[in-house]
Amino acid sequence: MATTEREVGSNGAAESAFHAVVDAETIQRTVALVRTVVDECRVRLDADGIRIAAMDPATVAAVDLELPAEAFESYDATGGRLGVDLTRLGEVVGMADRGQLVRVRLDAETRTLDIAVGDLEYTLGLVDPESVRSPPDTDAMTFDHSGEVVLAGDEIHRAVEAADMVSDHVAFGIDAGEERFYATADGDTDDVSLTHDAADCVAFEPGDAHSLFSVDYLRDIDGELPGDVEVTLQLGTEQPLEARYEFAGGDGSVRYQVAPRIASR
Repeated sequence: MATTEREVGSNGAAESAFHAVVDAETIQRTVALVRTVVDECRVRLDADGIRIAAMDPATVAAVDLELPAEAFESYDATGGRLGVDLTRLGEVVGMADRGQLVRVRLDAETRTLDIAVGDLEYTLGLVDPESVRSPPDTDAMTFDHSGEVVLAGDEIHRAVEAADMVSDHVAFGIDAGEERFYATADGDTDDVSLTHDAADCVAFEPGDAHSLFSVDYLRDIDGELPGDVEVTLQLGTEQPLEARYEFAGGDGSVRYQVAPRIASR
């Protein structure tokens, strides 16, 4: 039998339960990964973990993050949706030191999160989920990706940083004939390019692709990208970029999608 999703944070919210204990670094990373795209979001609580899907106000970038119950020291939830101010939550959990445990409990009656870090206790007011931009239908966001590469985070850092030196936009692409991935940026006076042959990639699935993206959006996402993580990039021609990788020791996963700048014809 289907169940109705409870919303917590609005005046007519149904009662919901949520209590979890999680490592400080895990919750700090979770908040930071979503904040690269939005300042507020809806958090979906399920018995097997949490999921956050959100799109920025300009509808250029989207994030889809999953953190299963296995990523927590303890986890108990009856289901529901929370509206969360990520800036405030990030400030609270940011006070935890590496290795500390963060305890989070939902008070459905007062529509708050009780957060405890050591001897520090903080009550965080929730946002009405209906006032938060509706999350995208991530299952329906499928695109015509023709190729795929897997690169270390450090290589993506280099590409974005180099492009940012000369231009507001960077082209990511795959040359199937040459079997290589490339990133190029053309400025008013300077140009930059970076290429990786298939043999230099962690994995490579050839398919001609070329799309132009805003460096600003990629820089925000890249800012939270660990240098040693393996990132899967899916590309097409004038198609959104999809970048996904794991975090929290492989328990959590995050997927970003960035819309391309369509070239004038």
